[in-house]
Parts: sequence; C-alpha cells; structure tokens
Amino acid sequence: MSQTPTNEHTETHRQSSERRMRLNMGPQHPSTHGVLQIVLDLEGEVVMRCDPVPGYLHRGTEKLAEERYYNQIIPLTDRLDYVSAFNNNVAFVMPVEKLLGIEIPERAMWIRVILMELQRIASHLIWYGTSLMDLGAVTAFLYAMRERELILDIFEMACGARLTYSYCRVGGLLSDVPPGFEEKVAEFVKAFPKAWKEYTDLVSKNPIFMDRTMGVGVVTPEDAIDMGLTGPSLRGSGVDWDIRKNEPYYGYDLLDFAIPLGTKGDCYDRYLCRMEEMLQSNRIVEQALKFLKPGPVKVDDPKIALPPKELSMSQAEAMQRHFYQVIHGFNVPVGETYGKIEGSKGELGFYIISDGSSHPYRMKIRAPSFVNLQSLPLMTEGRMVSDVITCIGTIDIVLGEVDR
Repeated sequence: MSQTPTNEHTETHRQSSERRMRLNMGPQHPSTHGVLQIVLDLEGEVVMRCDPVPGYLHRGTEKLAEERYYNQIIPLTDRLDYVSAFNNNVAFVMPVEKLLGIEIPERAMWIRVILMELQRIASHLIWYGTSLMDLGAVTAFLYAMRERELILDIFEMACGARLTYSYCRVGGLLSDVPPGFEEKVAEFVKAFPKAWKEYTDLVSKNPIFMDRTMGVGVVTPEDAIDMGLTGPSLRGSGVDWDIRKNEPYYGYDLLDFAIPLGTKGDCYDRYLCRMEEMLQSNRIVEQALKFLKPGPVKVDDPKIALPPKELSMSQAEAMQRHFYQVIHGFNVPVGETYGKIEGSKGELGFYIISDGSSHPYRMKIRAPSFVNLQSLPLMTEGRMVSDVITCIGTIDIVLGEVDR
C-alpha cells in the first residue's frame, strides 16, 4: 500500500513550487557565447536547476563529411571552433594521414606546431576579452584584440585568411609560408610577454574580479574526470593531463614547456591556467622556430599531393593530375582510426571510418566544448544567477563546436 503524503509535506512542496520561477537564458542572450538556451529554475536569484539546451546551430557537419572528399572536408572543420580554426584543420587531417600511413615533411610539421600554438593564444585572448566583458570589464576586451590582430596578421601572411583558414592539406600544407614569416613570428614572440603582463596587471588582483570568480563554479578533480572534462577546464581542477605531454605528437616531446594546474577548481583557477598557458604557448613557438628548416611542405606522393600551381599551368601531365585529384579525390585504405590533439578548449578528436573510397564512411567529432558544457549545472546549481554568466565564460565554449 502506498502511503498518502502528509498535509505538511504537501504544503511544503506546494509552497516551494510557488516560489520557483523558470527563466530562459538565451538562445539570444549575448553572454551564452552563441545560440545556446539555458533553462534556469530559480528561487529568488538562487539557481535550483540548470539545464543547457544546445542544438540551435546544428549543421550536420559529420553527415556532410560523408559526401565530400577528404580535402573538401577541411573547410567544414574551420566552422567548428571558429576562433581556433587551424587546430580543427590539424585534428582532422591527422587521422586521415594515419590511415594513409604517411608522415608529413618536417618543415610542414613545425609550421603546424607554430600556427597551432599561435592559434591557442588567439583563442585564449578571445576567452579573456569576452568572458571579462560579460562581467562588465570592457577594457580587457580592447587589450586582448590588440595582440590577437597581430596573430591574425601572421595567419593572413601564411595563407591569406584571418578566421577560417583551410590551410592544412592531407599530407602537409596548401603551400609554404612566404619570406618574412619567421621574422614576423619572432617579433610577436618577443613582444608578447610584455603585453601579457598588462593583461594580468589589469585583472588578476582586481578585487571585483576576484570576488566574482574565487570559490565560484568549483569542480573537484573527481567530478572533472567523471564528466570527461579536458583542457583548462580539467587542469583548473588540478588534474595533470595534457595530450602534448602525456601522448606527445609533432615533436612536442622535444620542447620545454610547463602545464599550469589549479588547486581549487574554481573559476579563478581556470582563469589562471589559461593565462599561464598563453605564456607557455609563446615559449613553444619560440623553440619551434629554431627547428624550422628549409624543405618541402607536402608529401612526395602524386596520388595525394596536388602538383605545384606553376607546373599545373605549364605541363600537361601535371594539369591532368590536378584535374583528376580535384574531381575524384584520393582513396584511403579500409580501416578506422581516431586522431586527437590538445586543442585550446581541450581534447579535440576525429574518429574516421574508411571503406576504401575517396570520402569517409563515417566521421565522429569529439568536440571539447560539447563535453565541457555538461559541467555547467554542477558549477551553477545553488549559486546566484550572476554566477551563471561567470561559469559560462570559464568553460570557454564555442557553439559551432558544441552543436556541430
């Protein structure tokens, strides 16, 4: 026999329900960092329940990839984490190159490392500027854009684009970097630490910022691991895991750099981790420049790499090769593999199944923003509404990557 609840219990539940209000934050709210809806159940200004509702930006990238040749998929990856587009390019071509059993030339590898770390700095600068602007600190955004523009100048110099690059190719790069590229990068590397100090002097000891972030959005190491968090969202909780150190690729084991870790797992720790990561990425770029030697930037395989443009315009055989590859692509051996890198938001991976044709049979993207977003309810429930904005910023999500 089921027991009938007491009148006292029923009355308490009814009063609690009457006090609650459901608030839809987004999908047009500027501080959700994209078209994300967050359903909040509130009692006064206290968050009792937080329910992120993604899906408004879904474009079916993984399905679109099934009908495109491998190099044609690269522009689709640009549109995932669109403030870290080059890292998406690299994360996609790595498993394809693994299936093909090829190694890219050393020069192409180090150029990829340099541009990936510059992209990490640019991405963190977007996080720094926008998350602080969400909290009312507009000046920080203007400071961040100053150095980010210099990084975009370097990307424009390398490939002609400033946001979505499509610069990688399976087997290397679209083309070599132009003369003056290394000097431009070295100039940025030398100047960046001074700019970084301005960022920290502006914010790190600001009492309002500290009050808004310290003790807010705490995630324990155990919870971070259980939820599959990666990147600064994981390391801010004190978990020492970075793919560049733990499972090195592209010569990262030859480079000297540190992995910043938090101690309390709050928003302030995640802030400190990302700030220090920018300096460490700058160190990596400085060292990678010393490894950059003259050489090819594409594999020497006519079935995979397009011939140089000057040959395509002057030799019939090269023109035919170019035509055939653009029209038919190249076949990838039957198999399946997973390739991953340490992206700016965490582990960015592509799982690809090949049926032996010129396009993937299936493709699945492991997007760090999507996985990290699930920590938002844990961070915010029991906190104030204003803390929701702080916690969204500290996760550093990009909705193009969340929804795919």
